[in-house]
Amino acid sequence: MENYQQASLFEDTEKKLILQKSIGRIKARSGTFTDNMRLPIHRWFRYSAGFSAEWAEQLIAEHLLSGQKTILDPFAGSGTTLIAADKAGAVSYGYESHPFVHRIASAKLLWPLNENEFFSLAQQTLSNAKKLFSNIVLPDILPPLLLKCYTQETLKKLFSLRYAFEQMSPNQDHNNPIYDLIWLSITSILRKCSHVGTAQWQYVLPNKRKLSTAEVFETYRNQFIEIASDMAFAKKTGFIKSSTIYLHDAREGAALEDDSVDLVITSPPYPNNYDYADATRLEMTFWGEIDSWGDLQHAVRRFIIRSCSQHSAAERLELDVLLNDHTIAPISSELSEVCKNLAEIRLTKGGKKTYHTMIAAYFCDLAKVFLALRPVCKEDSTVCFVVGDSAPYGVYVPVNDWLGRLALAAGFKTFSFEKLRDRNVKWKNRKHRVPLHEGRLWIKG
Repeated sequence: MENYQQASLFEDTEKKLILQKSIGRIKARSGTFTDNMRLPIHRWFRYSAGFSAEWAEQLIAEHLLSGQKTILDPFAGSGTTLIAADKAGAVSYGYESHPFVHRIASAKLLWPLNENEFFSLAQQTLSNAKKLFSNIVLPDILPPLLLKCYTQETLKKLFSLRYAFEQMSPNQDHNNPIYDLIWLSITSILRKCSHVGTAQWQYVLPNKRKLSTAEVFETYRNQFIEIASDMAFAKKTGFIKSSTIYLHDAREGAALEDDSVDLVITSPPYPNNYDYADATRLEMTFWGEIDSWGDLQHAVRRFIIRSCSQHSAAERLELDVLLNDHTIAPISSELSEVCKNLAEIRLTKGGKKTYHTMIAAYFCDLAKVFLALRPVCKEDSTVCFVVGDSAPYGVYVPVNDWLGRLALAAGFKTFSFEKLRDRNVKWKNRKHRVPLHEGRLWIKG
């Protein structure tokens, strides 16, 4: 049988990976996820929300020197903080309430498994898929999104992989976690093999065409070779598996013991109307978890922070009820002014987006997050939220200041803000010309 090491990708990974970078560069890019796509394990799935893994590693290492050893990420996403903690040798925990993203992160944390067993099963899946391809019959009715994103040949190859995977992982063998890595290998190539625009941050753009499209079987093979290579690399370079992720809503009571966390590193959703539920719509549609965009409310949005107007509109939120929530008392007067202003402006706009209730719901949600975090954090703990401000319909929302004050109301001692970069300053063809920024909200005790 072909051995993945013969592909020499392990050696290439070592050569290409730059382990030592200047602290200044890491700091400047700590609010971006793009560098993660070069790093072992992190690169297994391109989930755009998040921050720099290298910065997280540096921050964790600094706190390890001072004796702070237990890390929590209440918005774990695809596992950036947890993998960084594994590399640094720290105990870490993560909450992720998006069910599909939680499964992705859980699969990435399986890096300690036997890479040879994984490679063998992944290769067998590919061989079986190639055998199925010649006679495969697609379902009579497919979701419109899949028909827009793939040619018939590509769909047949993708479904060959799906059927081969499902045949190899029958119910009695679901306890073998290796299959979760094979599932991730297939999941992570879906956008690469589409001929339409599939850049994650811009959602799926069926009317946009790529210059080139990856071939399914070859791309899948390259993906599982890369995963096997990274599994070996992590073990060789001293990663220590001490991470745990929970399918848990950060707004609810904590899944950890009181006074157990030294350091919180996270990046909550920004209140900028990005629909985090839509970020995995293509993947969830392919696996049959949803049939259409309308299914996202029940399947995903109801579990996550209310940071987009699609969410607040679907829940038919009432502004007065939100503004009377006692958890936002420290900012209620200013929040009320902003939301009522948005309620008036939206009536003059064609889309009439429900930014007024979205903003109110967002801060209600984050207030509950701080209330849930305070008991599990030690008295001398450090909390770092990578955050960005917002200006829906051109109305400015001082996110870092309001979140800091909500943290104090929850029982934390102090907060400060460190700006990393400016946003929304290139105003060509922009509707709203309000300068924004992104940075780190530091909260103590």
